[in-house]
Amino acid sequence: MKFDKYFPTERLRPYVKYFVVSENELGGEYKVFSSSGLVIGFQYKGRLAAIEGGTEISLATAGITGISDSYKIFKSYPDIGTILVYLTEIGFPHFASPPADELFNRSLSLDDIFGTNHINAIQEKLALAETDRQRISVVEQFLFSQLRDQNPDHLIAEAVKLICESKGTIRIQELNDRLFISPSPLEKRFRKIVGTTPKKFASIVRFNTVLESLDSARSLTEIGYENQYFDQAHFTKDFKQFTGETPEDFKRLL
Repeated sequence: MKFDKYFPTERLRPYVKYFVVSENELGGEYKVFSSSGLVIGFQYKGRLAAIEGGTEISLATAGITGISDSYKIFKSYPDIGTILVYLTEIGFPHFASPPADELFNRSLSLDDIFGTNHINAIQEKLALAETDRQRISVVEQFLFSQLRDQNPDHLIAEAVKLICESKGTIRIQELNDRLFISPSPLEKRFRKIVGTTPKKFASIVRFNTVLESLDSARSLTEIGYENQYFDQAHFTKDFKQFTGETPEDFKRLL
């Protein structure tokens, strides 16, 4: 199995965190946990399905997954190859016009966002590419072609920064106070740019901070307190929502 990370050219860095080239000869089911940004995927070989309620749903070979407040289950078929584009938290509006929150908890075909002709063209180029670097170059050229001349929303960028710096523990009232904005307009702008509310985004950031801490020697109680989970029941409830398992069971598998 391959899972190789590549970083974008300088022009794309405000909008793309990194690319991943993933290949798996065997296939199988796997969980994907919540990310703080939207993710685009291109299958250059093989196919992928989502598992929802025990039902297998075939996915388009080029798709996008919005921010989610729970885990998702996917099934890859043998000999699959995928390029994943991990967008920054404020990256999506610089490539497409729909509000990012329209993709919340959803996976859509890229045809629905960029049009069939554009997606067919990039799929044809990916099919001809022979190396990972060539595939990354094809995807970057596609992203350059879709890059919109749009001024960034600096207030929302600052809100994202404050939430991430606090590791998701900042209170929303404090966020409003520090940004000198009332809750309703902040939430409206945040959902449009980032894809969910500031509160849900903060919970995703906090969960990912917990996840990164689980392979340490610290106890679950210590990890919970560090991330301002002072109620064990609340900690377990949030963890099960994001992973489908209790913290104890999940840590045991590491």
